[in-house]
Parts: sequence; structure tokens; C-alpha cells
Amino acid sequence: MSQISPLAIIEDGAVIGKNVQIDAFCFISSQATIGDGTTIAQGSCIYGKTTIGKNNTIFSHAVIGSIPQDLKFAGEDVELIIGDYNKIREFTLFNPGTKGGGGKTIIGSHNLFMGFVHLGHDVIIGNHCILANAATLAGHVEVGDYAVIGGMTPIHQFVHIGDYAMIGGASALAQDVPPFCMAEGNRASLRGLNLTGLRRNLSREDINELKSAYRELFESGKPLKDTASALLESTKNHYVNDLCDFVLKTKRGIPFDRKPIQEDQ
Repeated sequence: MSQISPLAIIEDGAVIGKNVQIDAFCFISSQATIGDGTTIAQGSCIYGKTTIGKNNTIFSHAVIGSIPQDLKFAGEDVELIIGDYNKIREFTLFNPGTKGGGGKTIIGSHNLFMGFVHLGHDVIIGNHCILANAATLAGHVEVGDYAVIGGMTPIHQFVHIGDYAMIGGASALAQDVPPFCMAEGNRASLRGLNLTGLRRNLSREDINELKSAYRELFESGKPLKDTASALLESTKNHYVNDLCDFVLKTKRGIPFDRKPIQEDQ
């Protein structure tokens, strides 16, 4: 049975699943759908056409689904879609999509969004990501699976961050970060592979293949996309394939300064 405070405001039409907890002073819009087992702490607001999956935990004073911070927005039918088992901490702000970006902001499952995180319109977030306090994503940013974004880090609009990438805290990222890589600084640039994250999830053989590919791509001095194309033809490792494919498809470019890759401790 759901536990809904009599001090919460839930508009007619809202769909509330089983075993949902909604605390005092929350607001749930008529177009919202709240999945089974989700908890919404006091003072949080769920606006607009927002769909929240199962077993999410939304902490106090989160603002989810309020209209995009885009001057071109004119009340179009847009939405925010959130998956399952996410933890959304205090004072976070998630916006829905816009007409120009396809109309949807989409968030996957098993993510942690720490306090004051902002997700702009038309953002796409994968699964198992961690966004630390006050990470700020502008419109149209895409983030893959298992990515980590450090605190106080702004991400420029249309930036793409690949799977298993890590962005250091207090960075300012304006270009794409390939999968498996680490970037930091203002402006942020590549600093090597995200070895800590990779060791938790990939075999040593795969990591060694990625190290070799990273050196060839970013430290050899050869033309980047030519090198990526050559590696695609020669490698059988699907992680290296993903890395090279990302390099070939980047639209904002990749910030790298040819610093040596870090070695095992």
C-alpha cells in the first residue's frame, strides 16, 4: 500500500504505483507517472509529463520535470523519462526535452545524482553513472554507462561522454570525452584512461588492449581519425572498436594534449 501524506498535492490524473511513498509538501502533476516502490521526500516537485520508474529514491526539494531553461520553449508537449533504482539527492533540477532536441530527456537506471546536480533539456544519461555534487549538464549532453562526473563540473551543450569515462571535479568540459578515458582541467583535456573504473569492470587483457590503442591514438602524433580507422581494421577487441568508433563520430572534437598515459602503480 502506498503511503501518501495528506499534506502532499497530487493532481487528478497522476498515476501512482504500488508501495509509493510521497511525503508532506510534495507536488505531483496530473501528467506524472510514479513507478512502484519509489520514495519522494518532503518538498519535492514532479512537474509536467514526467515518468519515473520503479524503486527510485528522490530526496527532499528535488525539482523534476519543470519546463526547460530554453528561451525557445513555447509550451510544446515534451517529457522527462527516468528509469529504475536511481538515487536523486537534494535540490537536484531535471528538465524535460525541447522540440528542437526530440522532445525527451531520458535517464537510465541505477544512477546516483548527488546534491544540486542539474540536467538540462534533451540530456540522455545511461546506466550506473555517478554525478557528484553540483555537476551541471547543459542541453543535449549525452552520457554513456558507468560514467563518473566530478563535483562542480559544467558540461557544455551537445557534449558526448562515453562509457566508463571519468571527468575530474571542478573541470569545465567543452568537447567530447571518449569511452574509457579520463579528463580533467579547465578547459578539460584527456589525462589517460580511467584505470580505476576499468579495473573494476574489465579484464587485464582488455585494459592492455585499450592502453595500446590510447597510445596510438593520442600519443603517436599521427592524424587522429586516420589512426582510428586503421585500428578498426586491425583490432578484434570490441572495447577498442568502441573507442575508435567514438573518435570517428565525434562532432565537438576530443581535447587531448599528448601527455603520457599513467602506468600501473
